[in-house]
Amino acid sequence: MIPIAKPWIGEEEKKEVEKVLDSGYLASGEWVKKFEREFANYIGVKYALATTNGTQALILALESIDVRNREVLVPSFTFIASATSVIRAGGRPVFVDIDEKTYTIDINDLKKKITDKTKAIVAVHLYGHPANMDEIMEIAEENNIYVVEDAAQAHGAEWNGKKVGSIGHIAAFSFYPTKNMTTGEGGMITTNDEELAGRIAMLRNHGQKERYLHTELGWNFRMTNIAAAIGIVQLRKLDTANRIRIENARYYDEQLQDFVITPYVDERAKHVYHQYTIRVKDREKLIAAFKKEGIGYGIYYPLGIHQQPVMKKLGLGTKLPTTERVCNEVISIPVHPLLTENDKIKIVETISKTIGVKNVYPNASH
Repeated sequence: MIPIAKPWIGEEEKKEVEKVLDSGYLASGEWVKKFEREFANYIGVKYALATTNGTQALILALESIDVRNREVLVPSFTFIASATSVIRAGGRPVFVDIDEKTYTIDINDLKKKITDKTKAIVAVHLYGHPANMDEIMEIAEENNIYVVEDAAQAHGAEWNGKKVGSIGHIAAFSFYPTKNMTTGEGGMITTNDEELAGRIAMLRNHGQKERYLHTELGWNFRMTNIAAAIGIVQLRKLDTANRIRIENARYYDEQLQDFVITPYVDERAKHVYHQYTIRVKDREKLIAAFKKEGIGYGIYYPLGIHQQPVMKKLGLGTKLPTTERVCNEVISIPVHPLLTENDKIKIVETISKTIGVKNVYPNASH
């Protein structure tokens, strides 16, 4: 079986975890602080704050800017946590359509959805491709609203030479095992805003300004030293892992461009391919072939968030034509750093044989 994703864990991570175990300090401590410093330096921000998972990172980021009873603009073509985090933080998600090339938030639809109730934009860097941060930041400045970067799938991605997570007012990362780097479970919030960083530091630690002095209603969303130890090593491997992902993606681009719609990369972007996502007209036929050949795949995402039953129950359903069309055609194939040459050849051959003819899509490669 060729898995759709596989964490790149080696002896270095094991040795670092053993140091934590030998120290006896397993909860949040020195390893977490070190991970935060190194992550902040890598992203190019003043502050990085580790937490329990990527969803909680997004919730804390939204709570820090206080979205209660306000609207937050969110692309619907993403994992549901991008929207449920808004609800958990007391806000109301307003769903925005996507750009058909990059699959990130559509700037024209974004402009139409802004009202006097809008507090923030969640800019999702989907599949490892950054959203159009130039125009998003310009729109935010004109309307005096916050930009929260959802960088859960984009560790090391760049827009105009700047790392994602350093461009908006605040950002959230995930370290789930399928991501470009992992801590097992975990998340990170990045910002240059001292006030927001201080508020998050309290919110993730029972609202404590100092030990046993609770000035905010907070919770325990602290990362452990064990998770941070894995993260420290994973961060050092991230650029190499991303380079391999990019090389794998280029191979697919060359081999598949006549058969399917391959991923588009904006000239301002560094795409780090958390997923390599293609579009096909007969997805079920390709899925059957992948199952027969033992090739992992993913449908990210079969429904827009606005189509999910829970959102309809909450009165948040709407119509987003591009999102709905793309949802019916996308399928992601393995692109992770542990793929072998034989794996890639098998994947390409399976796709080309299943599609059967070239240019099944007009202008297939965008």
